[in-house]
This record gives sequence, structure tokens and C-alpha cells, in this order.
Amino acid sequence: MSAIPPVSREVLVHTLRSPEITARFSMSDWDMLVRQARAAGLLARLAHRFRQHNLTAILPAVVRWHFEAAETLADKQRTAVRWELQQIRAALSDLDGPLIVLKGAAYVAANLAAAEGRLFNDIDILVPRDALSRAESSLMLAGWHASGLSDYDKRYYRRWMHEIPPLQHIQRDTVIDVHHAILPDTARYHPDSAKLRSRSVPVDGLPGVFVLAAEDRILHSATHLFHDGELPHGLRDLTDLDLLLRDAATDREFWPRLVARADELQLSRSLFYALRYLRHFLDTPVPDSVSIALETAAPNRVTLALMDRIFTRALAPDHASCADAFTPAARLAAFVRAHWLRMPAHLLIPHLFHKAFISPYQRNPKPA
Repeated sequence: MSAIPPVSREVLVHTLRSPEITARFSMSDWDMLVRQARAAGLLARLAHRFRQHNLTAILPAVVRWHFEAAETLADKQRTAVRWELQQIRAALSDLDGPLIVLKGAAYVAANLAAAEGRLFNDIDILVPRDALSRAESSLMLAGWHASGLSDYDKRYYRRWMHEIPPLQHIQRDTVIDVHHAILPDTARYHPDSAKLRSRSVPVDGLPGVFVLAAEDRILHSATHLFHDGELPHGLRDLTDLDLLLRDAATDREFWPRLVARADELQLSRSLFYALRYLRHFLDTPVPDSVSIALETAAPNRVTLALMDRIFTRALAPDHASCADAFTPAARLAAFVRAHWLRMPAHLLIPHLFHKAFISPYQRNPKPA
């Protein structure tokens, strides 16, 4: 008998929690798992998890190649990211201070568990605001240039965002996002970038490359997740956080430091949501003392009930089997909420109007 109904919207989540349940999977279960994992960007991470639990041998042959192909791609990208970081470091050799790498590339640079099976779209770096122009000029001389954006989008990035327009290499097509902060200037919360940079730590094997301190990279990951309006890989980002937390929690003093740092950087609400939905989806172990300490950061009961209805749907894999009648509304609500947090109404409304009714005509005179 199948362990999970073939069309279960929870098959990927159950497998992430307890990979050993796949020993009882039917082919319908495997089919659904592959589909959901591919939609969530988690095929390679699952392949690594199966290897950790000595389960690779039980994968049916028609299924195994999906995971092996994804793992091969992830390994290739991991090697490419380390090489690319050396090229970026060389391009920014005249930059005062360290090259601080963020998110997925940071996990690779620091050789963290969260790098296993991680796929990449770009490399994110953090530089001081007053170094943005010099950094951009240096990267342009090394072959990276802004492309594919309208004049409006370029102005939007430079005036309101916490980063300059993405830069793509003219030969290798690699993309760099150059940040001066982790949230836009117009956002409701303003974590101090200087404080983040001050605690950055060097990584072995990549001279001149630094990553955020353990608490800060967790807070950045949580903040990015709950301030991003589009969540096609929300569950993947939750698995990043799960691995980061489990890794850091081997230090007994980690949890008090994390809570204190969240308060210092005005990110306690993001941490509250991250821990809440990590427990919901992945059973991430969180001490009771941490939950109690973050109660003051929680929204009121009505808002929290609404957030639960939104994020339990929006963070699920973006696949039809994981959706119900309310999922489109939940994803739209997550999109609107993120923009509301990032921009005040007098900026947000004209921006959304432009993106909805003007930008499509600028790209295509006869939009579908």
C-alpha cells in the first residue's frame, strides 16, 4: 500500500522531513515527488539527502536519473560559483574592504551544509553604499554589464532599491547582484548594513572573500524570504534556513545571540515568521525559550491567522498538486504584502500601475 496518497500535496514536505518513507513509495508517489521537487528547485537537495540516508539504492531506475542529473548540475554550479568568486574578487581588487558574498554563493564559499544540492541564478555581493559606483565601474571593465531592463526599471533600482541593476557577464552570462543593503531604503525596517559588514568573517580557500556571521546570514535569508513578493522557490529557501539553523545550533550560545541580533537589526518579525513556518513545513527544532522571546515580535491573532493561511500556501511548491482554491489568492496576497513592506503607498501605487499597465506596452506594442 502507498505510504502517501498519490496526489498528496504534502509528499515533498513529508519526504524532506523523513526521507526513509520513500522505501514504501509506489510509482505514483515517486512521480509526484519528482514533479513537486522539480517545481520547488529541490531535486538536487533531495538527491543529497537520499545519499546521506543511504537510500540511493532504493530509487527506481526510471526515477534515479532525475535526481542524478540534478545533482550533477548542482555540483557543476558549485564549482563554477567558487571560480566565479575568484574572478569577482580580482575585478574588485581596488575595492576598500572585503568582498562580502550573500545567500547561496556564501553557502558555497563557506562550505556550509546549505550549499549541498543548491542551485543558483546569480551571485549576490554586499558593498558599502559609497563604493557602489567604483564597484560597478570595476565590474563593467571586467565584462559585467546591465542588460534586459527598461529605462524605468533601471531608474527604479538606482533610486529606490537596495541594489543596482543586475550585471551580466558578456561572455559567461553569469549574473551579479551588487547590494548596499539587505532591504530597500523605502522599506519599513532598516537593518544597519555597517553592522552586518562589521561582523563578516573570512572564508578558507578564497582569499579576500568574506561571508556574513552565522546569525546575520540566517537573518538575511529570513528577511529576503518574507520580503520577497514572488515565492516560486519558497520551500527551497526554507530548507536553506533549516540547514543553516541546524548547523549553527551546535553552538549552545547561538540561539540567544540570534534573538538579540534580530532585535538589534529590526528583524525580529522576519525571524518570528521564519521559525514558525520552518516548524510547520520541516519540523525544525527551535527551543521553547526562543519562541517565548519572540512573542513580542508576533503580530496580533487576527493578522497571524491570516498570515498562516497565506504562507502555508505561498511557501508550498509551485505545482498544481500543492494548490487549492485559495492558493492563487494567497500568492497574490504575499506579493502585495511584500511590496507594501518595501515601499510606502505613495510610491507603491504608481509603481504597480506602471508595471501593470505601461511596462507591458513598452516591451510589446500588442501584449497578450
